[in-house]
Amino acid sequence: MGDPQFDLIIIGAGVMGSSTAYQAAKRGLKTLLLEQFDFLHLRGSSHGESRTIRSTYPQSHYYPLVVESYKLWEEIQAQVGYDVYFKAQHLDIGHLDDPSFRAVIENCRKHGVNHQLLNAEQVAAKFSGKLNLQEGWLGLSTEHGGMLKATKATAMFQTLAHKHGAVLKDNTKVVDIKNNGGEVVVFTENGEKLRGKKVVVTVGSWANKLIKKIRGIDLPIQPIETHLCYWRIKEGHEGKFPIGGDFPTFASYGKIYYYGTPTLEFPGLLKVGVHGGRKCDPDQRPWGPGEMMNDLKKWIDRTFSGMIDTSAPVVKQACMYSMTPDEDFVIDFLGGEFKNNVVLGVGFSGHGFKMAPLVGKILTELAADGKSDQADLKHYRIGRFQRTSKI
Repeated sequence: MGDPQFDLIIIGAGVMGSSTAYQAAKRGLKTLLLEQFDFLHLRGSSHGESRTIRSTYPQSHYYPLVVESYKLWEEIQAQVGYDVYFKAQHLDIGHLDDPSFRAVIENCRKHGVNHQLLNAEQVAAKFSGKLNLQEGWLGLSTEHGGMLKATKATAMFQTLAHKHGAVLKDNTKVVDIKNNGGEVVVFTENGEKLRGKKVVVTVGSWANKLIKKIRGIDLPIQPIETHLCYWRIKEGHEGKFPIGGDFPTFASYGKIYYYGTPTLEFPGLLKVGVHGGRKCDPDQRPWGPGEMMNDLKKWIDRTFSGMIDTSAPVVKQACMYSMTPDEDFVIDFLGGEFKNNVVLGVGFSGHGFKMAPLVGKILTELAADGKSDQADLKHYRIGRFQRTSKI
């Protein structure tokens, strides 16, 4: 039958698949990147104007991944000649009674992160009165914040992958994958059979559908439709919020998790959103209104002391999460008859984008070498779902 056509076939060309294609092609692997829709489409998790990058997490194991990713973002954007990463301070806010906020503080101390723990008055002073904390709440300020241009970053990885010899093919839906001895055969909707030594699956919200088809197991990955909202800054206050000034990226821990970024993509508009949304089928999207919008409006009014017009978001962009029960990623071999020939990079739960450069490197190493020393992967194994699935 001859040698397989490709060393590595990557299914799904969001930021994770595109980063993997870049890392694999740069390494010299004959690489194919497949996408079921147009490249840079608006139906998944990797499009839009911006994403936050921060090193503060309640989970300790994310810190080293983000720190390494900061370096990789700078190194990779230097190769393409334009910026996708923009630096900013970062501020987490919450009450010490909140276990997640307390864990963020503890992890800063554990990892030696330079940080300041501030009361409400100190937060107001540090950020020139732009942020108003609830009574009894604290702010955790660090230098490790910033913004990533989402669609631009995904395009960057695709451009560099092509530059290094990868084959890029969109509007090619994969309907099945079969193990065939020492190779993997990928079947497309239009009747193609593509042969590769290894396959990486990075299909985002379509993960459970494809994995169930090819191996008959249910991964507990729930597609969720969420919304990124941009709010008009009231006249006279527009100059207080741009990137590059003292206004930070921010996250608020409480009953509802709010987050936002300085002004970059839309002058005069501030991005503030809710982490979460409605469960859905990615092929039958409701494209509905945002979740918890009234709560969000009240939070914005209180936190920004009336400087933001909350009558309605001026711009609203729909986006997909692929949520796992513990909100940790799935980075592992598919196993079964495929053994180590199929690698999964799925379930990034709304916070994986910032780590895409490193995730692409890890997935490439798992496919090519059968292992990766870039991170402790025990947190991302499929086996942790054994009690809740048929795996």
